[in-house]
Amino acid sequence: MNGKHLAELNVGRLLAPTDDPRVAEFMANLDRVNGLGKRMPGFVWMMEGSGEPGRGNTETAIGGDPQLVSNLTVWEDVASLERFVWGTIHKQFYERRAEWFELLGEMHFVMWWVAPGHRPSLEEGLARLDHLRAKGDSDHAFGWSYLKEATRWRSDGCAGVAAE
Repeated sequence: MNGKHLAELNVGRLLAPTDDPRVAEFMANLDRVNGLGKRMPGFVWMMEGSGEPGRGNTETAIGGDPQLVSNLTVWEDVASLERFVWGTIHKQFYERRAEWFELLGEMHFVMWWVAPGHRPSLEEGLARLDHLRAKGDSDHAFGWSYLKEATRWRSDGCAGVAAE
């Protein structure tokens, strides 16, 4: 969109602490999936955790809740993000999210446009998510359905879950 990049924030609450066997398979694959994302054409930036192997960004707890975790990335365009989400092994893990994450009952994913070079903070992303929850899709904060150029989420997406 007019030289802008696409930022996305996804939050989720793990069913158990990060060292619990119930989320072990998810935790064991974080580096693999994140590493793939970083190598994808169109990937720009990802909010990082401590860099400890197998932790991803799970140290960045939201609101002091160590099980409420986030993923914040920036992409060159919608097509790049869609290719990663729906066209790689990421989709297989996304399809299994109910095995590792609670159903939040409200929107947990938001996108917005950023200037090239901008690295959004978690606080910025959470404010965009709050805006989306309160006001719905707008140029300020939106979901997949707001993006006319987004097509793969319709054709390749997973079964719908509340608040997506």
